[in-house]
Amino acid sequence: MMLHSPASLLTILFITLFSWSLSGQSPDIQPDQIQFVRQGVKRLIFDQEQQITLSSLDPATIIGMPSMFPTHHYSEQQAKIQTQNNHLTVQSAKPSETSIWVGGFNPFASYELDLASINGSGAIGYEFTRADQSLRFIVSVTYADGLITEVTNHIKRSSEAESTVVSTKNINQQSLKGRLIIQLLGSGYTVYIQNNNLPIPIGQFDFAEKIDLRQKKLINSLQSRVYLKINQGQVVINKAEIALNTGLGQADIRAITYEDGSPYLDAGRLWYTMSIRGRALPHHVQGVFSMNPSVFDLRLEGVIVFDRGDGLLRNEIASHLFYDRKEQIWRGLTTGFSAYAIKEEKKQLLAIESERDPRFGFSIMKSEPFGIVGDIEDPHLLFDKKDNKWRILTCVNQGGYKAVVLESNYWNRDFQQVYGPVAHNSTGTSIQKIGSEYYCFSGSSEREIFIYTYPDLKDAGTLQMDLPPWDENAGTRVWPNVVQLPEGYPYPFVALMMDRYNYPGVEGPNWTYGALYLYHGAVSED
Repeated sequence: MMLHSPASLLTILFITLFSWSLSGQSPDIQPDQIQFVRQGVKRLIFDQEQQITLSSLDPATIIGMPSMFPTHHYSEQQAKIQTQNNHLTVQSAKPSETSIWVGGFNPFASYELDLASINGSGAIGYEFTRADQSLRFIVSVTYADGLITEVTNHIKRSSEAESTVVSTKNINQQSLKGRLIIQLLGSGYTVYIQNNNLPIPIGQFDFAEKIDLRQKKLINSLQSRVYLKINQGQVVINKAEIALNTGLGQADIRAITYEDGSPYLDAGRLWYTMSIRGRALPHHVQGVFSMNPSVFDLRLEGVIVFDRGDGLLRNEIASHLFYDRKEQIWRGLTTGFSAYAIKEEKKQLLAIESERDPRFGFSIMKSEPFGIVGDIEDPHLLFDKKDNKWRILTCVNQGGYKAVVLESNYWNRDFQQVYGPVAHNSTGTSIQKIGSEYYCFSGSSEREIFIYTYPDLKDAGTLQMDLPPWDENAGTRVWPNVVQLPEGYPYPFVALMMDRYNYPGVEGPNWTYGALYLYHGAVSED
């Protein structure tokens, strides 16, 4: 046994206390003692610097147009197509109908046209079609004298055709110039026009009951083409592009973790799942972002969709993704919001799994129901080594959404409710270690972020922030997303939250929030 002198013991104690003071942590730290100070805020709206390009038509780089970007003429009158001065020009003196191949098909991507100029009258947009034209799905904007007149959806099969006007009231007196965006959202879409200011929604449509473009057999067989129906005149295009992007806003922020709930730090970055916002439910997509926690450099890394083995790829959201070190596999839970696209389906939690790292590019994770069906959402799963149990913190609608804890011996079955519901409204439930103890966090409709003990959900105060992500007019059901950082960062705690301001101009159900708020946290020295 090694003996220490009183002086050496005092030295050890001093070093220990000094290291605690540097990190802002101590063995008995309470989460409501941490003061979170806002560092920055940003909203990523179809951010071109962030997008992940799937395919593009860039006239400045085309050599051999007929091979690179084949053209199909549907009419006897053929439009004249040429690339010149870094533009793609399509012109016709008489009515013509033309499509130009751009890439494959992804029902969760955005399809954009950067328009240099347009004159005459006609229609322009995108066509999703089989090579033999036995199925054509067309989204087009009709124009005359430089103004948009309507947005139309066309479904053409071998023996039938159907057209639907899908314009919104914003279409009135909108010029067709700038950036035309068709944001596909699995079971629906929204069309935007952007010229200098924010993108303006001018058309929207839900099509799953007419044709479900999430079907893998369609995803694997459809092509994406620029569609032009020119009565007379000329269209000049700077660029056409298919990309995964940041959408209208970001929400449902959750740190990616290991199986024990500790944050997954890779390449000096925290990793998050966030929902990329479309229009309503089920129109959002599960995005993956990364961030260096010492700065505010959020970066879109990928999109995840989910395969239940029923022939569809689904855009579930509000996921918790973790890497199981023991089994060396990616796992987690997601919320089956895609059920809103089909009337017969029910919302439920799903277990997800992938041997491939799903954080990058376009990823598909296997998903499977595990018996938790109903109005339940925002799950966070971890393995508690101390109790040798898997536990889920989630929100269930029991007279309003309330936090509960479920428990099982297995990560993907046999869960039973063991604690809760809490008294307060709950949203964005998450578990995080503060000091050496786990705590449960929850947003709410009560203008507070509540803290509870783990796992028994006893009240443990509220989160202290200098500038919360809301004001007197905004919704407050945010996701707290508190993360404890290892030693070496400027602050021992970081929180990334969103607000609930919806995007202007969307018609009908609208869950298009929000902006992202970064907070650094430390125990107050006052």
